[in-house]
Amino acid sequence: MPLAATPLYAGLLALLFIYLSLQVVRARTAHKVSVGDGGERAVVKAMRVQANCAEYVPIGLILLALAELQGMPVWLVHVIGAAFTAGRILHAYGFGATPQVVPARVWGMYLTVTAIALLALANIAHAVF
Repeated sequence: MPLAATPLYAGLLALLFIYLSLQVVRARTAHKVSVGDGGERAVVKAMRVQANCAEYVPIGLILLALAELQGMPVWLVHVIGAAFTAGRILHAYGFGATPQVVPARVWGMYLTVTAIALLALANIAHAVF
């Protein structure tokens, strides 16, 4: 069974990651830092926002794809995929802003962790039952 919904969220999240990567390049260029963070807070922040995306997106997409392949209804894949994607965008916005927009960061993590937890439980339930 081909994936019908997961590729949409993989594409959107890849675009988010590219955007965050460009923010790192912009910060490094502005502060004349070639490698690492150069001790510049703005570079560190941009790198952490990008890294946070890189830390959460792979497991979320793997779980989403597995759930879809196991027969999760496409509408539910879209609901969870949209919540996960919104969570990643909200978190990146809230964490990356100066000053931070704490409610966006917090809601971003709520959506992210909730989506991952639901997908994990759905995959476990499908495997066990």
